[in-house]
Amino acid sequence: MVARVAQQGVRDDTVLAALGAVPRHLFLESGLASQAYIDASLPIGYHQTISQPYIVARMIEIMRNASSLNRVLEIGTGCGYQAAVLSLVAKEVYSIERIKALHDLAKNNLRPMRIANIRLHYGDGMLGLPQLAPFDGIILAAAGMEVPQTLLQQLRIGGRLIAPVGGKNQVLQLIERVSNHDWTSTVMEQCHFVPLRQGVI
Repeated sequence: MVARVAQQGVRDDTVLAALGAVPRHLFLESGLASQAYIDASLPIGYHQTISQPYIVARMIEIMRNASSLNRVLEIGTGCGYQAAVLSLVAKEVYSIERIKALHDLAKNNLRPMRIANIRLHYGDGMLGLPQLAPFDGIILAAAGMEVPQTLLQQLRIGGRLIAPVGGKNQVLQLIERVSNHDWTSTVMEQCHFVPLRQGVI
């Protein structure tokens, strides 16, 4: 799986090593475990998916930009897989999930791994975690028509946010905070994610 992701263009050795160190099958229902290492997104229940390994690696590579990350925010914990990968490339990982059943699933999936630097939060990801801001990096695992301004404000100056943006046709967008009031935006490539939603369930 890691070799295939590297062939697809992910160059960051730290990210590739993290991908290789996290057993993806542990985050899937036993019936899907045999498909854990194919390059595809797979269902995790509640109309949500675990992202394909390539896109997980690519988004983290873009956000990391070959620099060390202290504090990272993930919007959409899902089953906890991406948070586990992030825990190997950042000092502190904070992850928000709006679906209580998935928040609990991620907790159960991550508990046996005893990863000390992940903090899971149940709440509305569109609000972020202002009490813990600023973040070096923010990563969204769901696509909105635009990135919520609230999240942009929680990025430190010099920080990078990576998010899928769009409706039917989505692109990966990199947003960098260059000053207190300025951000730059770059479209990276096409992608496909579940929609970003408000509130909690």
